This record gives sequence, C-alpha cells and structure tokens, in this order.
Amino acid sequence: MRLRIALLAALSMLAVPLFPVVAAHAAGERVALVIGNAKYPDNETPLKEPLNDARDVADELKRDGFEVEVGENLGGDAMRRALDKFYGRIKPGSAALIFFSGFGIQSARQSYILPVDAQIWTEADVRRDGFSLETILGELNSRGAGVKIALLDASRRNPFERRFRSFSAGLAPVIAPSGTLVMYSAALSSVVSDSGAERSLFVGELLKEIRVPDLTAEETLNRTRVGVTRASRSEQVPWISSSLAEDFAFVAGAKVAKLEPKKADPKPVPPVPPDADPPLNVTVPAKPVVVTKPEPEKSVETKPAETKSAETKPAETKPVGTAAPVQATKPETSVASLAHEPTVVALNAKIAANPKDVNSLYRRGQVYASKGAYSAAIKDFDETLKLNPKDVEALNNRCWTRTVTGDLSNALKDCNEALRLRPGFVDALDSRGLLYLKSGKTKDAITDFDAALKVNPRLTSSLYGRGLAKQRSGAAAAGELDITNAKAMDPNIVKEFDGYGVN
Repeated sequence: MRLRIALLAALSMLAVPLFPVVAAHAAGERVALVIGNAKYPDNETPLKEPLNDARDVADELKRDGFEVEVGENLGGDAMRRALDKFYGRIKPGSAALIFFSGFGIQSARQSYILPVDAQIWTEADVRRDGFSLETILGELNSRGAGVKIALLDASRRNPFERRFRSFSAGLAPVIAPSGTLVMYSAALSSVVSDSGAERSLFVGELLKEIRVPDLTAEETLNRTRVGVTRASRSEQVPWISSSLAEDFAFVAGAKVAKLEPKKADPKPVPPVPPDADPPLNVTVPAKPVVVTKPEPEKSVETKPAETKSAETKPAETKPVGTAAPVQATKPETSVASLAHEPTVVALNAKIAANPKDVNSLYRRGQVYASKGAYSAAIKDFDETLKLNPKDVEALNNRCWTRTVTGDLSNALKDCNEALRLRPGFVDALDSRGLLYLKSGKTKDAITDFDAALKVNPRLTSSLYGRGLAKQRSGAAAAGELDITNAKAMDPNIVKEFDGYGVN
C-alpha cells in the first residue's frame, strides 16, 4: 500500500520481545535527540510534516532501544539546551543519533538547522542563529560516541534564503569524523516543497525500512533512498554519506550480516490472471512476528472487513466474493477543497503546461488519494496508465484506491497486473490482501499478507490485516496475537483502520 503512511509508536512491554536484544549498543548506550520544528513565524503557514514525523521517529527509536529526547518548535535557546543535554548523555562507545525536521540552510559550505525564532536577513545571520551540523557531529565525536548518525529532513524551500539568494540552495556536503552516517531527505543543494501531507515521504520510507530486520544502518538508509526515489519518480533523491567503521543496526538485536538490497522473494506468490481466483494452497513461511504460540482455537470471532480510507462511493460492481460488513464511510474530499494546497497548485501548473506529464499526473493522484479525493485520484491514475500501461506503482495505487471505493473487481485486475509485472511486490501484496479481506476471501488474504510479511516481517498493515483475516477464518487466538503485535508496534493502527471503515 504505497499510499499508506505507517503511523509508528513505541512498543509496549510484552512478556517476550519480538526480537532478541544484543549487548552491543543496547538500551542505555543508544541516545537520540529528535527535533520537529514547524511553526516558523517567517513562513506563511506552519509546516504540516515535522511534528508528526518527529513523533513517529521518536517512537520507533524508543522501541529500538534508544533513549530519546524530543523537542518541538524549539527556539534558539531551547535548541541549545537540548543539544547540551544530548551531549551530556553520551558515554564512550555509545551510539548517538540526531533527527531534525524543519528548515535547513547552507552557508560557507556548511549545513545549518534552524530554530523557529531564527532572524535571518543576510548570510551572516545563518551562522549566528543556525546550528552547524558539522559542529554537532564534532561535539558528539569529542564526547566519545562510537557511532554518530544524523538524519535531516530539512531540504525545504524556506523564506530565509529568498532574502539574500535568487534560489534555494538546500544543504551542503558534510565533513564528518570517522564513524558517522548522515542522510539528507534530498540531494545536495536541492530542495523539495513541503507536500502539505501530515507526514513526509522521506520519513514514511525511512520508518518502513527501519522495520525490516537483519539490516545494517547503511542498508536501511540505502533502501530508504531507493524507496523515496522510486515513489517520487526521481524528483526527490536522498543523499547519504557514511564513514562507519563498524556494523550497526537500528533495530536492537538485529543480525547485521550483509544483505542484498530490496530483493524480490525468490519464490514469489504466483500472479493471478485478472478473472481467476488465486490458489489457496500457496504457503510462504514468514519470520515469526509473534509474542507467543497461540492456544488451540475454541471460538470464532467475526469482525467487519477492512478498507483503506473512506469515501462516499462504497458500492462495488462485480463483487469478488462475499464481503464482510463494513462501517459507514466518510464523505469523499472535494477537489475544490484541495485547490490551494501548495503541492496541488504546483502539480496543476505542470499538468496545465504539459497534459502528458506522467510524473505529475501520478504524483497528483497520490496527493488526491492521500487526502481522500478518491475519484480524482483514480482519474489521474487512469491518465498515468494510458501513458504507461506498465507503471506498477500506478497500478498498485489504483488498486488500493478502487479497493477503498468498493470497486473490488477492477481493483483485483490492477493488483494482479502489478504483481505480474513485478512478482513479489510487497505493496501490491499488501493491497491485494486488503482487497481479499474486504471481499470476504480470508484465506487468500492470509496468503498475500504472509507473502508480504516474509519480505518485511514488521509491515504493520499486513500484520494487522492478517490478524483480522485469521479471526474471520476461525483462528481467533492466532488472529488476536497478530492484532496484539501490530498494535504494540503501532498503537494507531486500529484508529487508522477505523478511518478506512474497518474495525
């Protein structure tokens, strides 16, 4: 489900952890400072992404064994105090991570992160009011941190650079000490406009990859770069710099043997012709994501089937199967209400200039779908696929959106075609699993969710969806176990599915 942005939260205390914890860089030796700055008075409106992104990143890092301090809308004095406290928590050999979402700027070949009260009218003001990334990393190193990680979602167009430059310059390469891993959300000296969404593409991809076990931090960030680049059609390409001298994983206890990046399942679930039912006997053993072995089943609990987002057109044509009942859906968002969204305005201008701009059509479809304007989203995906019928991302997104609206027959054709073109495509497996769950084909849903979880055992939507499917197929205890694990990984998952009309 490409459009779905996972809402991550701290893992609650369980009797048995999902993953074993190893001694190296364990809790107490992993410290993080997470800052989300959204309310810059000099900007026309507050940024929508930084606070939600910072909270999601903080929750995930806590779950992964970091001791995390979170700061929101920090002015200069508050940022200085937060950094000083951060430095004071570092012990020799510890892993130290800083995440910043807000405005950044480069000056004299250095990158600076900006507090919300920065008063910048000249380039000299940048060095006075901003905080140099190189200085921060140097201080971490001097305090003895063995691993130093900086994740900056700050390559935004900002009001400050326009005052003394004719263009926004983005961030600069960093000269960092040994043992450092740095990632910017966009390429050097480039900027991306704030999407107007509740969360950023960069952080959504980052947290999805952090959830994949048995990856080094470098592999996690490289996979994030691939995901962002693919989802943005190469319009946003994150930048990475690494001088790590040891293997380090975000997930405490992960095995850090080198893995191939983003490999398709060598034995993927076979794609299904558009009008055919998939085989029910395909089994794809996934890494366990369970707390404990379920007890034998004694009862069957029936719950409504799931949908991804809600809208006013739930009626389906040519049903795929007997669907479980769903809650009433929310009204569809009108295109007119999104007309002034900055991203929509920019994409509308590009499409007006070139009606065959396939990247802009696809991205506007993503924006419309994420905002609940499903009919408009489907039209944009239709146009995208007329220009490129083999666009698997557009096929998956249209499958997802059609599933939301209840057009399950056509949604199935889209998902099947996406999987034919890209066997083992996790997002399409996840989307088709949702489709089967909504249509009442619980065994087929479990098969697809199993396949998705084999590739990414911590894909919360598949874990929660599989739990619902298991409950509806009669495996109440096993289903409850999946649901419990999904809720522990992401307490917002129930609310999210409620928003789709599913509980």
